[in-house]
Formats: sequence, C-alpha cells, structure tokens
Amino acid sequence: MAMSPHAANLARAGLVAENSSLARETFVMIDSTRYPRLSRIDSPSDLRQFDEGELPAIAHELRDYLIESVASAGGHFGAGLGVIELTVALHYLYATPEDRLVWDVGHQCYPHKILTGRRDRIATIKHKDGLAPFPRRDESPFDTFGVGHSSTSISAALGMALAAQRKGDTRKIVAVIGDGGLTGGMAYEALHHGGDLDPDLLVILNDNQMSISENVGALPKMLARLMTSRTLNAVREGTKRRLRRDGFLWRFLKRWEEHAKGMFVPSTLFEEFGFHYFGPIDGHDLPMLLKSLRTLKDLKGPQLLHVITTKGKGYPPAEHAQIEYHAVGPFDPLKGVAKKTAGKQAYTDVFGDWLCDMAGADARLCAITPAMREGSGLVRFSKEFPQSYLDVGIAEQHAVTLAAGMACEGAKPVVAIYSTFLQRGYDQLIHDVAIQNLDVTFAIDRGGVVGPDGATHAGSFDLTYLRCIPNMIVAAPADENECRQLLTTGFLHTGPAAVRYPRGTGPGAKIEAELKPLPIGKAEVRRRGSNLAILAFGSPLAAALEIGNEFGATVVNMRFVKPLDTALILELARTHTALVSVEDNSIAGGAGSAVAELLTLKNIQTSLLQLGLPDRFLEHASREQLLTEAGIDAAGIREAIFKRWPQFAARKIEEIRSAV
Repeated sequence: MAMSPHAANLARAGLVAENSSLARETFVMIDSTRYPRLSRIDSPSDLRQFDEGELPAIAHELRDYLIESVASAGGHFGAGLGVIELTVALHYLYATPEDRLVWDVGHQCYPHKILTGRRDRIATIKHKDGLAPFPRRDESPFDTFGVGHSSTSISAALGMALAAQRKGDTRKIVAVIGDGGLTGGMAYEALHHGGDLDPDLLVILNDNQMSISENVGALPKMLARLMTSRTLNAVREGTKRRLRRDGFLWRFLKRWEEHAKGMFVPSTLFEEFGFHYFGPIDGHDLPMLLKSLRTLKDLKGPQLLHVITTKGKGYPPAEHAQIEYHAVGPFDPLKGVAKKTAGKQAYTDVFGDWLCDMAGADARLCAITPAMREGSGLVRFSKEFPQSYLDVGIAEQHAVTLAAGMACEGAKPVVAIYSTFLQRGYDQLIHDVAIQNLDVTFAIDRGGVVGPDGATHAGSFDLTYLRCIPNMIVAAPADENECRQLLTTGFLHTGPAAVRYPRGTGPGAKIEAELKPLPIGKAEVRRRGSNLAILAFGSPLAAALEIGNEFGATVVNMRFVKPLDTALILELARTHTALVSVEDNSIAGGAGSAVAELLTLKNIQTSLLQLGLPDRFLEHASREQLLTEAGIDAAGIREAIFKRWPQFAARKIEEIRSAV
C-alpha cells in the first residue's frame, strides 16, 4: 500500500518509522466537497468559529463521516452515532481541553476524536500503531482520562474537580456516563462522595437503555419512569423560576416537591445524593442541548443532566439491531454488516455450547455474567435456560459474591467473565470465594493478548493473579476440545476452579460430545524428544510443537497451572539439558515462575528459559501481531532458544550443512 502524503510527512518528521504499519496506513483525507464544514474543523477551537445555526449541519456531516470511516476500517459504532449532537454541543460550549471532558468506557469517543484533531486518522483506529480505540491521555490533550472499563468517569471527574478547586482553577469539569455505566457500583460511590463535597461538577447521564446488550436491573426501570415525568419536571422547574427563593410559597413548594417527587419522579435518587437533577431532555435535539448546557455551565455545585439518546442514531440498520452494531468490522454502508460465514468454532462458542450441555446434565448449574451476554457466549443459554441465567449489569464484584452466596445454598454457579474484568472482582474472588472454598467455576474468556482493544482489555495477568490464591484450580486449555474437557473438570470439582481461554479460534480440534473430565494436575506429553523440553501452558502449544519438531525436543501440554504436574516436571528436569516454559501471560509471576519455584524448592539446578508477555502494557494490534511482538509465536520461541543456548543454533547449522 502506498504511503499517504500525511503518513509520509510524519515519517520524514521522525514521528513514525518509515516502514511502520502506521506509515503504511491510508490516511483518509476528508473530501471537502462532501464535508464542507467538517473539513474545516481540525480542533474544537475551529468548531467554535461557526455560527450556532450551522451546528445541526455539522452534526449531520459528522454522523455521515463516522459511518463512512467505521465502514471502511471497523470499530465501535452504535454508541458513537448516539452522541453526535452531545459531542458537538460540549466541544462548542466548553473550552476544551482547558475545560475537562471525561468519557465513560469510551465506546462513544470516535466523534470526539474526529473533532479533536484526529479526523484524518480515524480509519487507523484499533490497528497497530494507529489511534487507540478508547480515550488515551498520551494520544491527545483532549483525552483527559484514559478508559476502557466502565463506571470510572464520575470518580475521575470528581478528582479533577477537587484538584482544580484546591488550586483555585475555575475550569469546568464534565463527566459523560451511560445508563449502562451507571449499573456499576463505582459510579454510586462517586455520586455518594461527590454530593457530600459540593464540587463544581456536571455529570451527563446519556440514557440509551443499552449496555452492549439491553440493560438489566432496577435502574433502567427507574430511568424509564423518569422519561414519563417530563410534564411534572416542566411544571416544577417553571414554577420555581417564578417564585422568590425566600418567600413562603417557595418554602412550601420545596416541601411539596420532596414528597411529590418520591411518588412520581425517581430523580429523587440523584438529588438525595446531592446532585441537582435536570431532564430528561432529547439528546438529539441540538438547540435544546445547547440551551440546557448553557444554563448548567455556570451553576455552582454538583449537577446531573439526563439526556435520552438512541444507540445507532441516523443509521437505520444500527438503530434496529443495536447489539449487532455495537462493534463491527469493515462493511458496505449501503448493505450493512454482512452475516458471518461458518468457520472454525471460537472458544467463546465452545463455552456456550458446553454450558447448555452441562445445564442439561446438572440442574444445579446457573450462569452469571456482568453485562457480557454476547461477548461471553451466553445468548443460547439465556434462551434455553432463562431461569438459570443471571445478567447482573456492569457489576463484576457483585457477580462474584452473588455466585458465592448461591454456592452456599447448593447451587453450582458458573461465572462467565473476561479476564480483564475479573480483575475488578479480585477481592471478592479471594475473600468471598477462595477463603470459604466455595464451589464456583470461573469461565475466563479473552485470556492472554486480546488484540485491537488494547491494554485495557488484555488478559495478560490472570495466571499470575490466580495461581497465588489458595484453594484455586487454574487450567489453560490448548485447543477447543480440551477447553470443553477442562470446563467439565472445573465444574465437577468441589471448590473454586478457573478455566482461562483465549479470544478467537483455536487450532481446529474435533470437539467430542461427551462431558469428559480430565485428571486434575496432570499434564500430557505430546512429543518425546531429548536435550530440550518445552512446557506449553494453553494456546502456545501449537507453536511449541512446531519448534519441538525442529529441535527434536520433548513438548508437554501442561493443561494446569495450579496444581502443576510436579512429578513430570521433576522427571524432565533430571532427563533433559534445559527446560523452556511458554505462556500467553505475563512472565512476572506466571506459569513459568511456578516451574522455577518448584525447581528451587526441590533444589534442582537446571537451565530454565521462561517465555511469555513482557513487563509492559502491549498496545492495540491484531492478536497475531502481539504474539509476534512478545516472542511467543514459533519464530520468537526459536530465536529465544538460539539466543539462550547457542549450541542449539550451531547444531542446527551443522544439520543444514549436512543435508546440503
């Protein structure tokens, strides 16, 4: 692909390497004839030069440009379409980046990136060396807080507001959080604290009735009741504006309001937290947004503005299929997203099928997910076993302790959760499950490098943070069939068990229908050799076998990180010159460290090379690119062995010469 002029300029300036993937990316230089206004906006200061009457046209261009850009490159889609007008209004009225704008999660940040100097690079998003998929502080001064996980915005914005207050700064602080993000407990901790401190802070509740899938729980029902209360809100606010604040009628109205709101307007919840509630208003009515934000901009104290939006707004397929269009690959905008063709089964689907089969065999099984029905493979289960399916919203801590409570009463809960999200429930995993040795199975998806979503979503640390917990069984399958077998093993075990598997597809192993457990703590020798023994934990087994065949090495599918197959490791240490451990997990404290600890404990002196993820956060790229970067693909393993033991390299050279 030819280097674009913009990329060439960056390369010449030394900002990117000339042969980097970013330099090779096609920068989409905006068509000024199709986007006459947007093409003139390189920063929010440019946006503020337009007459307010042109803002609806700018919003229209921004929506069309977002559709075009994501269609060409893929990425998060529906959430961004839903906040077009809100993004325009915020950057028009607030002096960003001096005024701080904090986005929750960041699925909706693409329009923000387009308006803040990254318009022509938006097609590089989620690609190696391209734009990050979420707000990121080192990418732009307009990204005031890095995110990727939910429910952090109010806490971060409150911290900024308090720090500004300490310095005497008068900058404005705005947090934008969705109703999905508001299902996370951290948001309420921030509301509870913020309302008591009385900071100058605006929280915008972007209510589209969705997380990735439909919202669950009592909060969406409360917000739905708020939508029916606009008339009462209008009467209340209109009357208050007409009365003197120190008069008898004002005091009467305030008392009446406290009683009446409790019956009719659930906004009482926010006002009891100490936030002055406004709304709900139409989040796609740009004049109304501007009017409301102008009113709130100069008010003192904590304010909450409730806006109603539609996820996927302006692109009918996304409006009608909001779950499917949450995140997409490249597609034809005239035809919509193409239906997926059948191929190798993803690990997520292997888990989903296993869950339904095991539920059919054991009525005690119940499945718990923190708002990740689609991502964790629970769609089929939710339909076939609705009474055993629990979506708790974005509440990972609650999900883990809920499972613990159910286990106390004889249920067999399976917590389906991404590796990166289980980090949020770590205390509950230790305090509520492991210490009590409760019978909870953790199906951990997206273990290891994940890819385009970047460091916030990588499952780089689970083997490390799980194997140090007493009472835990920790397993890492090497293929699809073994994933099914180890899930069965963990479920049938009485006590806490974790099975972690990667994103995407495996090597294509045939999946057996039988719900067959494997012996706990027993590894499998896949290839017998000499001199060198490679211990593969999970998905790196395929690469290890390739290298094992090259070197005539022993290759072991370890299966379990805890308990280790200590007998086999000790036998290999005695009969081989060197050991290599390979894992798709942080080297620090991971499976290789467990092997080293065993050898030290047994006072065995042998050469051990530990391969895994480096001690840094890996950037967004494809999973394959990240495995190569970390050196745990076949080429990386080969290079590491040659570097550590040059005699193996010399031996290979001699073999090649002999063959020639």
